[in-house]
Amino acid sequence: MAKHSSAKLIIELSAKNMSRREIARTRHISAHTIKEVLDRATEKGVGWDDVSLMSNDEIAAMLFPEEKEAQSAVARPDYGYVHDELRKVGVTLKLLWEEYRDECAKKEKVAVSYVTFTRGYADYTISKNVTNHLEHKPGQAMEVDWSGSTMRLVDPVTGEVSKVHLFVAVLPYSQYTYVEATLDMKQNTWLLCHVNAYDFFGGVAVRLVCDNLKTGVVKHPKEGEVMLNEAYETLGRHYVCAIMPTGVAKPKQKASVEGGVGKIATAVIAKLRNREFATLAELNAAIRERLDEYNARPFQKREGSRKLVFEEVERPMLAALPAVPFEVCDWVYGRKVNLDFHVVYSTNRYSAPYRLVGKRVDLKVTETTVEIYHSGERVATHPRIPDYVRYKPQTDPSHMPPEFADLEWDDGRMRRWASSIGPSALAVVERVFCDVQIKEQAYNPVMAILNLSKHYGDAELEAACAYSLEKTAHPRCKFIRSVLASGAAGSAKAAERPVEQGGYVRGASYYAGGAR
Repeated sequence: MAKHSSAKLIIELSAKNMSRREIARTRHISAHTIKEVLDRATEKGVGWDDVSLMSNDEIAAMLFPEEKEAQSAVARPDYGYVHDELRKVGVTLKLLWEEYRDECAKKEKVAVSYVTFTRGYADYTISKNVTNHLEHKPGQAMEVDWSGSTMRLVDPVTGEVSKVHLFVAVLPYSQYTYVEATLDMKQNTWLLCHVNAYDFFGGVAVRLVCDNLKTGVVKHPKEGEVMLNEAYETLGRHYVCAIMPTGVAKPKQKASVEGGVGKIATAVIAKLRNREFATLAELNAAIRERLDEYNARPFQKREGSRKLVFEEVERPMLAALPAVPFEVCDWVYGRKVNLDFHVVYSTNRYSAPYRLVGKRVDLKVTETTVEIYHSGERVATHPRIPDYVRYKPQTDPSHMPPEFADLEWDDGRMRRWASSIGPSALAVVERVFCDVQIKEQAYNPVMAILNLSKHYGDAELEAACAYSLEKTAHPRCKFIRSVLASGAAGSAKAAERPVEQGGYVRGASYYAGGAR
């Protein structure tokens, strides 16, 4: 019937001598529909006077009775049942439509299309003034964001004021809320707040909805795949949740946390505005008190409270927390495994399997461990050496080569090579060894210097080392290479040679202007 819902208007305009083309152009009705209506009206001898007091549905039923019969064969969906079923986890309109279609086939009834089915449900929710449960299901989402409003800490001794940011997480179904104060909004702080939020909720929602902030999202194109940074993606894998950034400049896609931020401004920030806090722990303790009051406060337009709905309905729907908590980490890429089969991080050295000497590895650094990865595979794990300790090795005996007693390169072999080049080369090598606290630290710079002989030759390197010893107390590869490239050592030698006597000399009388 919907196709001919404009039948009354078409007959009326035609009676006013408006052409079919004008009706189509001005009323945006297809020419085919206009033709069908007017042809059927002419066939049945129906004019405007006959239908002026009738409704559109009555006119369509009179002109096209076969459509009414077809409509009676269509099984009307039970949208009350659909609404109740959508409360259940994993149930979608698509699934319910497929079940409805299959049931119609069994009863030899005609099923409405999926588009008609979804539109009918939308009309049902509006007519019944009920919540559309497509938006929020228990345990399905956690929305996170930074609050635009901030708080502050005051140093009791100096009076110095520090800005404090608020992280907010909301479960949309129950509106249960978590708030945490932080000193910055950096990536590690952002990740740690997520960990604390999951601990507070005691479980994990299926989806994590966030903004397109730089600490989490690398790229969000209009078309194509969203690219998260590696740390945020690792968090999603650890908690087995789907991280789903909202569309760019579309805050309504995380309306719960956007609304929660505004409510927190009143429930927390405003109520604590007249108190001063010296430490972050003190502030977070006060925030937790106000947050508990906020979550326990009864809803105004809904039965129960945030806490009650969360405890009774949403908490059982959350997935269990991982057995091992997520640990915030930093990644360091492209570190080279040195000849001593160690990688340097923060002045300390961590061993890797000796087969990786000379290769590039990545480091995953947490508060307690340093993990070494090669080609995406973890090859070593070490306890992290405290930052106040310097130049300490952390060696796993299994990483040592079988012939460890006779390393392919050691300080003795390096000195012998330098001695074969010349005394100046040996002196440079000795100075490099003297400049470090442990000999292994000198391996790379010494080898870099000695390897210059492969390109320039022993004689040139010896001359460059001699020149470098005169110019600097701490010769290194970069300086020696520049000497070799510029030929400065050769020029200095040339300048030291005595000038050969002889040749044609004009004499003083020539320059005095005498006879030539």
